[in-house]
Amino acid sequence: MKKLFSTISILVIIVLFAFQSKAQTLKEVLNNTETPVFYYGIDFTKAKLINDPNANPTDIITRQFAGLNALMVNEAKKYDIAGAFRRSELHSDLSYTDKRNEKADPDKLQSTNTEDFNRLKESDIQALIKGFDGGNRSGTGLLFVVDAMSKTQKAISVWVVLFDIKSKKVLMAKRMEGGVGMGFSFRNYWATGFKKIIDQISKSEYKKWKSEVDG
Repeated sequence: MKKLFSTISILVIIVLFAFQSKAQTLKEVLNNTETPVFYYGIDFTKAKLINDPNANPTDIITRQFAGLNALMVNEAKKYDIAGAFRRSELHSDLSYTDKRNEKADPDKLQSTNTEDFNRLKESDIQALIKGFDGGNRSGTGLLFVVDAMSKTQKAISVWVVLFDIKSKKVLMAKRMEGGVGMGFSFRNYWATGFKKIIDQISKSEYKKWKSEVDG
């Protein structure tokens, strides 16, 4: 009898593991809008601020990054990340990215090299996710990783990343750019670029990504 229960338990574990593994494929995430996606916010730890000599790196790291992160959640109707990913809602916790962003090096933020706008590669994103602390959650995480903010090009470059929270496997990493215009503060200036990217996902990119995995 004990052997029977042991066999059944093993089978249950195998079935549950198989179900969870299936649920963490990119195809499942993009096709099944009921699959939960957890939003971790914006990671600025690899970001470069290009040709903005009057910027205050310490203020940007200690205050502005958190302000941009919070804006996306506090004004969710304007920055409709959930809608862009075809979800009725996205649960979120910005504490993980806020803690990471606070540890960024002010001496490494600024750049005068315009080539830094397209600096990060997919391997850099994979390494970042490997070291990312997503807490005790399971399922699919969504993270925006900033490559650069360029005053020269008046645009922001961002990697849109979907990943398995437990295994830290990157399911998708897509680099996107969003133009900026007028803005009377650091936060509002660069927030425009994020809105452009979110709108692109909503209008065309999500459908494109879905068609790629559908073959």
